[in-house]
Amino acid sequence: MIRRLTLVGAAAVLAVLGTACTSSPSADGDATTITVGAASSLTDVFATIGEGFMQDNPDVTVTFSFAGSSAIAEQIRGGAPLDAFASAGTSSMDPLAAEGLVTEVAAFASNSLIIATPPGNPADITGLGDLVGATVVVCQEQVPCGVATERLIEQSAPDIAPVSYEPDVVSVLGKIAADEADAGIVYVTDVLSAGVRVEGIAIPAEDNVSTTYQAAIVTESANADAAARFVDYLRGPQAQAALAAAGFEPAP
Repeated sequence: MIRRLTLVGAAAVLAVLGTACTSSPSADGDATTITVGAASSLTDVFATIGEGFMQDNPDVTVTFSFAGSSAIAEQIRGGAPLDAFASAGTSSMDPLAAEGLVTEVAAFASNSLIIATPPGNPADITGLGDLVGATVVVCQEQVPCGVATERLIEQSAPDIAPVSYEPDVVSVLGKIAADEADAGIVYVTDVLSAGVRVEGIAIPAEDNVSTTYQAAIVTESANADAAARFVDYLRGPQAQAALAAAGFEPAP
């Protein structure tokens, strides 16, 4: 049986969610289809994890809908038929749990921040101090990358004045790769996945800020059992190996 892993960007979320919770026929019979709303910074690694999950669970097809964690949280509040939620940070997940909209919340990874520059590092950025007075783009404050960046600036570089706040790390990387800014602040994993499109400048551990990634089952999921299997898979050895290879760190 050959199944196609579908990765959906934010622009196509509504189209995908309209059919997300139906059962999908396969060559071997009926396969349950689950849709996982996931943080944008998980886009690349979840492609690998999704394939591994489906190999181990041939009766389940997983589809991903990627966006900022805060945007996915609002989709869940609005009744979008998601089955599971994988968030960057706790600021979007914790309120959903308190409202009873998600259950079985479990941490599965963490991620640290890094400075990204255009190829060749034309502004000669060497650290946080060089971002003062530079053209810097960051994530919006309501998304996890923005929450972490705000903490980083407050604690370690309060004189940094970003010129643009982007909806997610993908948008920040896009501006950096296009040489529209001197630097941006994103996750370590984003720079690794971008390859030669950007360069990364490490932030010392004593100054850095980390983000915890969590996954949960959406309470109103029509496929809660299959969603629970995916959440469990994220903490298993195969998914953890994929996360480590992508630059993620273990959950605290």
